[in-house]
Amino acid sequence: QVQLVESGGGLVQAGGSLRLSCAASGRTFSNNGMGWFRQAPGKEREFVSAISRSGSTTYYADSVKGLFTISRDNAKNAVYLQMNSLKPEDTAVYYCAASKAVVGSVLRVATSYDYWGQGTQVTVSS
Repeated sequence: QVQLVESGGGLVQAGGSLRLSCAASGRTFSNNGMGWFRQAPGKEREFVSAISRSGSTTYYADSVKGLFTISRDNAKNAVYLQMNSLKPEDTAVYYCAASKAVVGSVLRVATSYDYWGQGTQVTVSS
């Protein structure tokens, strides 16, 4: 069992930055691939970024590639999402998720994830 708690969301102006954190409980954190997804009002949840169990492989949605950076610290049971050059269209609830898959393109798919956090709101004003 893995429990996930996101933090770091908030209100920021366009062009600004935020760093999301996801704290995980459970001894198996280092066995999980981790991902970030987001859901804007009236839209479906979409993939943002993911990272392999070891942290050596990362995945990004085309819309955030080069702007967002995912990382993890297995010693701290944490995963992070550094978001730079934010745009109003990045406004959404951001969710952290843990998958029993450790690496691979399956980490881009929401149904590959077994555990989800409660989400943190990110609002980007124009």
